[in-house]
Amino acid sequence: QVQLQESGPGLVKPSQTLSLTCTISGGSMISNNYDWSWIRRPPGKGLEWIGKITYGGSTYYSAPLRSRTSISRDTPKNQFTLHLSSVTPEDTAVYYCARGGPGEYDYWGQGTQVTVSS
Repeated sequence: QVQLQESGPGLVKPSQTLSLTCTISGGSMISNNYDWSWIRRPPGKGLEWIGKITYGGSTYYSAPLRSRTSISRDTPKNQFTLHLSSVTPEDTAVYYCARGGPGEYDYWGQGTQVTVSS
């Protein structure tokens, strides 16, 4: 059974970089042709796909966030990490990692609240 767990700080100051790590268990991120996404839900809004890294290491990002987003992976640890730079309060959201995307996912992490505030 695939499980995903987000980790990272819950509070980030404006202009800083938000960094979150997703740890995968029960499956390998470099096998089975799966993609691994970051998604967020701002308060009162719907889900927004941020970007993904493929099983082969290619990255893809949402156009509005592309200039501020970087996703990397640590395959020995079965982890992938989101870096979102120059954050503002508009980046406050619950952040999820998930398998698949954009648009269709089969496994999700529980989500982690990130608040951008000074």
